[in-house]
Amino acid sequence: MVLDGFDLVVLGALLPTLTGGDVPFMTKPEATFVSTISLVGMTLGALTIGALTDKIGRRKAMLWAVAAFSITTLLCAFSHNWWQLAIWRFLAGFGLGGCLPTAIALVTEFSSGKAGKASTRVMTGYHVGAVATALLGLALLPLFGWRSMFVAGALPGFILIPLMYRNLPESPAFLLAKGRRAEAEAVAAAHGLTLAATPVEPSPADEIKAEGRALFRPPYLRNSIGIWVTSFMGLLLVYGLNTWLPTLMIDAGYGLQRGLWLLMLLNVGAVVGLIVAGQVGDAIGLKTAAVIWFLAGAVLLAALSVKVSVAMLYPLVFVTGCFVFSAQVLVYAYTAANHPPAVRATALGMAAGIGRLGAISGPLLGGTLVSLGIGHPWGFYVFAVVGLIGAISLTTTHVIRQKL
Repeated sequence: MVLDGFDLVVLGALLPTLTGGDVPFMTKPEATFVSTISLVGMTLGALTIGALTDKIGRRKAMLWAVAAFSITTLLCAFSHNWWQLAIWRFLAGFGLGGCLPTAIALVTEFSSGKAGKASTRVMTGYHVGAVATALLGLALLPLFGWRSMFVAGALPGFILIPLMYRNLPESPAFLLAKGRRAEAEAVAAAHGLTLAATPVEPSPADEIKAEGRALFRPPYLRNSIGIWVTSFMGLLLVYGLNTWLPTLMIDAGYGLQRGLWLLMLLNVGAVVGLIVAGQVGDAIGLKTAAVIWFLAGAVLLAALSVKVSVAMLYPLVFVTGCFVFSAQVLVYAYTAANHPPAVRATALGMAAGIGRLGAISGPLLGGTLVSLGIGHPWGFYVFAVVGLIGAISLTTTHVIRQKL
């Protein structure tokens, strides 16, 4: 998830460099295309690998996804023009798109009923990666240029893959769903989990319900639509802000260096927000917590439209990150807790995949506003409305499963 967080922020951190100078590497419209096509890859990856995870297992899907992302991210560093960069970013996005639904499904099935805490804690890696990328940008860009950022983002994956191969267990819930009870019992015993006393043979009706297409039928359909709309809005905010916040802050007169620091601070706030959000979600309900988080994020985004002193801006951006960026993770946790193991990764893949369409829309929306010269303050008003729509949409869902 740290690598996913790197991918979230890296292009936003590089955009001023790639599109600036006397001979820019690419124009702003070309940069918008590169941002968009990488998110198209993530969308396809989330939809494809999310569904595949329910067939081949969480472990295999995660290993292949990380390997694909690491190789293609390294190739980004050797791009000679913007369209080569676009190709490698698309392929990197495809590999990385499957990591999130797979990771959330895996930790949920090891969470012993505390899905909110488990999901939000693992997702802190997402924003730790974003913070690390902002710091890398400050350290590496002046010394080694933009290509060094992609090298730095790829190398950890090559270290991680053998460690994951050796240590990452398969989910006992997945093993049970596939009839591999002896393996499931061994994994459960090693991790202090309790399985059902006797295996339950699924009826033909249960097998039909367990298929991914069940998400398009009652009782899941209403939840699917509500979750998909909310996920769309949530990732629109995350990617729109992470891609264009430095540029918005430059337009507001804060400067590039300060814009990168604010980008980092936004993601530091997200880490803190995730730790709190998981505990609150388990205490009052994941749906309720997510609605509150989206509403608070909408209010704070509207507040960012006001030009304030630096002393006030830093805490405001930090608190905004606490709510805006952790709201989407609560949606994932709610989705995981509200679907049975046989379709859990598929449901998460659909939520993440359709959410990636919002991730595509975010940079496009931000780029359009910046190109029109109204990124500040109107960009923040638009993002606030997006957060409000996300909160309203989630209220239309209902709890199907009270226990994991």
